[in-house]
Amino acid sequence: MARRSLPALKELLKKSTNQCSGSLISTRSVTYMPRPGDGAPRPVTLVPGDGIGPLVTGAVEQVMEAMHAPVYFEKYEVHGDMKKVPEEVMDSIKKNKVCLKGGLATPMGGGVSSLNVQLRKELDLYASLVNCFNLPGLPTRHENVDIVVIRENTEGEYAGLEHEVVPGVVESLKVITKFCSERIAKYAFEYAYLNNRKKVTAVHKANIMKLADGLFLESCREVATKYPGIKYNEVIVDNCCMQLVSKPEQFDVMVTPNLYGNLVANTAAGIAGGTGVMPGGNVGADHAIFEQGASAGNVGNDKIVEQKKANPVALLLSSAMMLRHLQFPSFADRLETAVKRVILEGKYMTKDLGGTSTTQEVTDAVIAAID
Repeated sequence: MARRSLPALKELLKKSTNQCSGSLISTRSVTYMPRPGDGAPRPVTLVPGDGIGPLVTGAVEQVMEAMHAPVYFEKYEVHGDMKKVPEEVMDSIKKNKVCLKGGLATPMGGGVSSLNVQLRKELDLYASLVNCFNLPGLPTRHENVDIVVIRENTEGEYAGLEHEVVPGVVESLKVITKFCSERIAKYAFEYAYLNNRKKVTAVHKANIMKLADGLFLESCREVATKYPGIKYNEVIVDNCCMQLVSKPEQFDVMVTPNLYGNLVANTAAGIAGGTGVMPGGNVGADHAIFEQGASAGNVGNDKIVEQKKANPVALLLSSAMMLRHLQFPSFADRLETAVKRVILEGKYMTKDLGGTSTTQEVTDAVIAAID
């Protein structure tokens, strides 16, 4: 059988050689490796929010368009004084699974609950991640700061379980569960492992709240045994704050209950360059919301809004995190590189970074710096 087919095979090879510059090439299939996410444009729910929110989300929209990033936005108006997040907004986030939002003002007192907390609870966005790091070109008191604060997002003091026992006496319940503590600890260690981080620090007040914070620590210790390659240590929250402002470079990944994480993330952001440049996100098993990392000042003040001088850097870097989450890493890299170039050059800086630029001037500079 083989001998009979040999002449036919030789003839076929001869034809292929003679026609290699002809029609055979045009019909040959092209093999390629598709990038993760396959490049199909993804819908993202956009909530401009209050105060400076529309300014900085507008900056992100312009930069995404200039990059031809594979995302498109479904925009909704939501404001902090609403009693609840509108159903159509929740439906959009649940459908798209990803949201980018500006700050939502939270009324002080008065019994109106925070829409930020509502969103985290309803979507079970159990992990808040804020990355606080030095940006070359931005002078700070400390160097070599690169801290990731991972905060439990759904319980603790933010459970919102408050009531007036008798007139003049209010009871506020702090809720800590083993399930949520283990879940956030596992997220922190998994993040450290996947991002080649060396250490996870648990922040607590178990010396006073022995049962509640004790349960949180117990959960962290159990999870730590499953990651022998990552160093684990613990620090009491008041000592943590002192260590942060005196020697922040000692921290790598920090895992915290809800309230402490809010304080620690804002402190770390201030040390590393200010809340205007720190990205963040809130992530659950199915959904993610990306926003300015540090909550302090995330809606700005009236003067900044009037002068249109809000800093868009934090939300631009958060949108780069979003692109990475959507599995478009090359677009995320291009955006981060462009932002870092603008900061390093130092020509276009908003007031919080020592400059006089408007939001639009910084946005234009970032667009010009995109490869």
